[in-house]
Amino acid sequence: MKIIVSHDVDHITASEHLKGSFIPKFFARRKIEFLLGKISFKEFMLRLKYTMANKWNNISELMDFNEKHDVPATFFIGVNNGVGLDYSIDLAEKWIKKIVSRGVNCGVHGIAYNNADDVKLEYDTFKSISGLDDFGIRMHYLRNDENTFSNLAKAGYLFDSTDYGIKKHYKIDSMHEFPLHIMEGYEMEAGKKWQSKTTEEAVASTIIKIQEAEDANIEYLTVLFHDRYFDDSFLSWKNWYIQIIAYCKSKGYEFIDYNTAVKNLNTK
Repeated sequence: MKIIVSHDVDHITASEHLKGSFIPKFFARRKIEFLLGKISFKEFMLRLKYTMANKWNNISELMDFNEKHDVPATFFIGVNNGVGLDYSIDLAEKWIKKIVSRGVNCGVHGIAYNNADDVKLEYDTFKSISGLDDFGIRMHYLRNDENTFSNLAKAGYLFDSTDYGIKKHYKIDSMHEFPLHIMEGYEMEAGKKWQSKTTEEAVASTIIKIQEAEDANIEYLTVLFHDRYFDDSFLSWKNWYIQIIAYCKSKGYEFIDYNTAVKNLNTK
């Protein structure tokens, strides 16, 4: 079994959320998690520190970690706004170019899912910014309807990784679909709107899913970890990622990126 790692970029700065209720909800969640004993006082205070410092992304830190551990990951960045993804196109362009310049794969974190013209506009915008010809997409919050996947394929995406569940790779026209198997939020929150598991509990439940995928003969296991959580203000989440990467290495699984997986499938 091969492991495909990806990172959705939902936030870049705190200031992009000055309007609306996102930051108040974030601080309410922080308080709940602290009072329930799910996060330490250090994490509690660091979340305030990084908010005041206007730093809500850890893209560079995660690229450094992945490079050090030979993990060829893909970052998905939005070029449109909606449902809590509020950073500007200028910030998106800045980070897309930084990621691509380091030789790291980058794709679209999609907002448009129910209108073919809007889907194509996101594709064209990202292509123009990135200079890439072959790239994929994951929809924000995994949103989709009965036409989403066919519209993504028609727009020209090489692959998608939105469909969730222990499912095997399949194709929609010429587009490859790599179902999403594991997301850190589902493991750490377990159905709640705040952290409800310890790192150890979340790692244990994740390993069970990895074993289920192997039993189901999944060739490409996809793992999502949001860059937002790769710092000590979300230490439990950061440790989950570090431990899952270490576990997969200990099992001898090969790490591969989406683009390489597509090339391998197309040569079969």
